[in-house]
Amino acid sequence: MDWNEQRRLDKAAAADQKRKDADAAAERALKLRAAEDERRRSNRTADKAEARAEAQQKRREKRERRRERAQAWTKNTTPGIVYRRGTLALVIASALASLPAQIAHFAGISLMLLPLPFALEGAAWVMAAGVAYADEKRLPAWVRWLLRGLCLTAAGYAASINYNYGAHIDPAVGYGLAAVTLLGPLFFEVRQWVSTLTVDAGEKKRRTEEKARAKHEKRRRSHHKDVVQLAERLVSAAPFGSLALEDAFVAAWEIFYGTRTPGMTPAMHAQLLAARQDLATAMDAANGTPVSTRGRLLQLLHPAPQTLISGPGSPQVATQVPPTPKRPSEAPLKDAPKGARSKPVPPRRTKGDTPRFHTAAKVAAADTARKVLTVNGHH
Repeated sequence: MDWNEQRRLDKAAAADQKRKDADAAAERALKLRAAEDERRRSNRTADKAEARAEAQQKRREKRERRRERAQAWTKNTTPGIVYRRGTLALVIASALASLPAQIAHFAGISLMLLPLPFALEGAAWVMAAGVAYADEKRLPAWVRWLLRGLCLTAAGYAASINYNYGAHIDPAVGYGLAAVTLLGPLFFEVRQWVSTLTVDAGEKKRRTEEKARAKHEKRRRSHHKDVVQLAERLVSAAPFGSLALEDAFVAAWEIFYGTRTPGMTPAMHAQLLAARQDLATAMDAANGTPVSTRGRLLQLLHPAPQTLISGPGSPQVATQVPPTPKRPSEAPLKDAPKGARSKPVPPRRTKGDTPRFHTAAKVAAADTARKVLTVNGHH
């Protein structure tokens, strides 16, 4: 092989290698582009999912805020709150409407009297607040009426000043200023009166419950003196506050009578069982069948024999085969001699002709028999 041929082969190999490198680079670029596209799609999917989750969270928060606002509105618009806040708003409006006329009246006389309207209006409201404080602390009635009198005196004097000031302009203005001066303390007093009635109703209910409880304790101590004394001893023996009197009474009752049901005694339990047995017996006798549980169990455990209905030839064992006239036992004895007496066919018992008693029926019958023996004094 000469030099030219070798050079041509080298060039062909180099061109082939270059082509392979280009194909590999193109394949790598395709893979990178596909990976980038997949990453972008994943990012877009994640962004969409995050956006949906964020939108759902915003909707939930919006619904929660709407619900909270509805609850707050419902809570703040109850009749009691509206009445109290409305009264305070009227009180503030009354004070603001009555002060300007008083300020103008005293300032026209002398600037040194400028604090007097505030002192006069403040005295009325302080005395009104004193009435509320006296009601809260349950002070004597004369204290409340004294405070009411002082409040009305201050408010009345302020109303007279406003009337005289407004009457120079127009009589209606005078009456309006006097009325608005008096309406504030009057509304506040009505509000306090309503609040006192509400508290008095709850106090009356509490006193009624306390009287009923005291009466119950007195009757319990009279009827069950020994049990109450033992309960008090148990309470005094236990650490302070660890045992309530009601729990101690139940424990003392169990010590005396053996049962944790207050009011029940062994004699009363026996009387209850006897009354139940008498009721079951009476119901059985009235209905002709055992309707009580005990009667049904006894009938199941000891079934009564079948009554002979069709005469001497009737079998004692019940059969489920329908009767036919061809049965030998029921056919007439044609060849029997005259005067001979026919004898009944004796019953033939087979295994399984009577159903076995259920286990639950046996257990219930044994329990009933044990209770009957216990009531009759046997152990």
